[in-house]
Amino acid sequence: MTNINQIEILMRGVEQWNKWREENPNLIPSLSGVNLSGVNLCGANLSGADLTGAYLIGADLIEADLSGANLHEANLDGANLDGANLDGADLSVANLSGADLSGADLSGTNLREANLIEADLSNSKLSNAKLIGANLYGVDLSGANLREVNLREVNLREAFLYKANLRGANLIEADLSGANLSEANLDGANLSGADLSGANLIEANLDGANLRGANLIQTDLIEADLSGANLIEANLDGANLSEANLNGANLSKSILSEANLYGANLSKSDLSGANLYGANLSNVNLSGANLSKADLSKANLYGANLSKTDLSRANLYGSDLSKADLGGANLSGADLSEANLYGSNLSKADLSGTICICSDFTNANISNAVIYGVSVWNLINEGLIQENLIITQKHEPQITVDNIEVAQFIYLLLKNKNIRDVIGTIAQKGVLILGSFSLDRKEILDAIRIKLREYDFVPIMFDFDKVSSRDFTETIKILAGLSRFVIVDITNPKSSPLELQATVPDYKIPFLPIIERGEKPFGMFEDLNKKYPWVLQLMEYGNMEELINGFQKGIIDRAVEAEKRLNKEKNTRNPDNLDINNFR
Repeated sequence: MTNINQIEILMRGVEQWNKWREENPNLIPSLSGVNLSGVNLCGANLSGADLTGAYLIGADLIEADLSGANLHEANLDGANLDGANLDGADLSVANLSGADLSGADLSGTNLREANLIEADLSNSKLSNAKLIGANLYGVDLSGANLREVNLREVNLREAFLYKANLRGANLIEADLSGANLSEANLDGANLSGADLSGANLIEANLDGANLRGANLIQTDLIEADLSGANLIEANLDGANLSEANLNGANLSKSILSEANLYGANLSKSDLSGANLYGANLSNVNLSGANLSKADLSKANLYGANLSKTDLSRANLYGSDLSKADLGGANLSGADLSEANLYGSNLSKADLSGTICICSDFTNANISNAVIYGVSVWNLINEGLIQENLIITQKHEPQITVDNIEVAQFIYLLLKNKNIRDVIGTIAQKGVLILGSFSLDRKEILDAIRIKLREYDFVPIMFDFDKVSSRDFTETIKILAGLSRFVIVDITNPKSSPLELQATVPDYKIPFLPIIERGEKPFGMFEDLNKKYPWVLQLMEYGNMEELINGFQKGIIDRAVEAEKRLNKEKNTRNPDNLDINNFR
């Protein structure tokens, strides 16, 4: 029960009150429910007092001694408690909204379910304070000492915690959205499941902090120290981590899509299974990091250090890896389709099973890389340095080639009997058919193709009109090199002269020219026929039926006979050995 005499003494002034307290040290002031709103109690000794439910709205309690006082459900809205001693006081369910507690000692204070909305707690001492269920929305805790304080599930939304000490604090599932934690010390703090979306953590110390499953969407972590932090399954979508230190941090299965990690240190970090779609990782240090199964599609990794990084089965589709260092990196099973690897270093990298569809390897270096099982289609490889590429598995004798695009073919030839049989079949039975593909002339070419099949040959037809001039020479040479002989119809020639000029000089196989009776051969044909004996005498035909009827003797038999003659010439060699001294 409130003591009327004590209230009268208190109302005489702080000096009279403090004197009375000195004279009666064993009496506990009973002031529960009293209305002291707006009263000047600056420096008053209210230690151990019973102020439960008291009204202290706007009261002046600067440097007052409230240690051990009971202020349960007290109303201190807008009160000034600057420098006050509240050590061990009970402020549970109290209203402290807008109160000034700057520099106050709140060590061990009970603030459970207290209302501290927009209160000023800057530079206050809150070690061992109990804040469970307290509302700290918009509170100023700059420079405050909250070391090892339990703030589990506390509302700190838009709080000002600049340079606050939260080392080892319990912030599990706390709401820190929009809070300012710049340069705050959160070393070893537990922030698992906390909401830090939109928060300012610039240069904050989160060394070894637990942020598992935390919400860090659009959070500003520029130059923050997150070394060794636990960020498993954390959401960092759109966060700014430029120049941040994430050395040894665990970011497995975290979301970092569209995040800015420019210049960050992620060496030896764990990003396995992380989502880094469209993230900015330019000039980032990822040496020795684990990015296995990570999604890095469309990510910017320009100039990044990925040496000895584990990128196995990572998705790098459309990513920018230009000028990146991937020396010794593990890219086995990774997808590099449409990736930009201009000027990148992949020497000694493991590219086994890697997908490289339309990838740009211009001026890159893949020397001494393992390329067993690599899938290469439409590779851009101008200036690509590719020496000693290993095409075999680790347990197999090492075989190397100097061209990534040839590697697949070489390995198939070595390991696949069916492929060797196919190559042999084409060489023995392939016949290239050249001529005009106009409607009236194509009928003749189709008839030749059908007839060749009857003799168990494999017809190969080449439509020059559908090939760009850039690809023409290379394509026609490849097809001629796969053929046993060539049949070319030079009636009304369109592409035939170019086709013959591209192939005849380089391929010593029978060329059988045919022409419809009454037509004249193109001007250069006579020169080809005279200069190259494997170009056989021109064969005339009146119509399709006439050509087909004389096909075996006029075409097949002549081709086989010419082939035998050419082979005999190839096998005629000088029996004497050469002496190197004769070439000095």
